[in-house]
Amino acid sequence: NLGRLGKREPSIYGAATYADLVDLCVSSGKELGLDVEVRQTDYEGELITWMHSACDDSVPVVLNAGALTHYSYALMDAVKMRTAPLVEVHISNIAAREGFRHESVITSVADGIIAGFGFQSYVLALRAVASLITS
Repeated sequence: NLGRLGKREPSIYGAATYADLVDLCVSSGKELGLDVEVRQTDYEGELITWMHSACDDSVPVVLNAGALTHYSYALMDAVKMRTAPLVEVHISNIAAREGFRHESVITSVADGIIAGFGFQSYVLALRAVASLITS
């Protein structure tokens, strides 16, 4: 549902749009020396295909899997195959929301998780990726 940013639950996700998030990620990536490509899909299979490609090409990933975070074992299996850093990210603090959001099947196969800082969660995740690939 990231494509619905600005319209979806603004009390949780804010008024900024997906285009605003893309701009922030690309500009933050440039500051960190990263070439950032932002992708969004509402389809689990497409996301898994992208993960396979990232694994094959050793591309670091910042992943907001949305609701798939909580139940997609297929996505977890794809993330397990990663060959580069992967940081799980969430705009909201998933631990402070509905009970079903407290569990992530991705966290155990990611390098780390950043959640609850709004769009700044992505900036922090990009910083983490930059640190992981230079250490």
